[in-house]
Amino acid sequence: MSAAPTGTVSTDGTVTLSGTYRCSPLSDPGPVFVSSTVGAGERRHGIGGTAATCDGVERTWVNQDKPVHGALMAPGPAEVEATLVHLDTRSGLPIPSIIATDRHEIELRPAKG
Repeated sequence: MSAAPTGTVSTDGTVTLSGTYRCSPLSDPGPVFVSSTVGAGERRHGIGGTAATCDGVERTWVNQDKPVHGALMAPGPAEVEATLVHLDTRSGLPIPSIIATDRHEIELRPAKG
């Protein structure tokens, strides 16, 4: 599980984060997702979620979203956290279990176009 060292932010505030992950097939039922957050200072914003395929192959992920409540991210240094989460459904209620996580500083760059 890794997040790329750079992300982008568009003029309308849409943040795009990406990276790679690899997970083996799971014996417990339930979906797996790549979730991500980005922040600067004390503020953190959830940036989308992507369904993961757990087949042992390294795959890429891309999450894109606008921070909520009108809070805009600006180009520059930021911190990203990407998490691979399994929602175990054996009990009937989805129970989250973290498979892997990556957290580090990145550079948000202006999106092209």
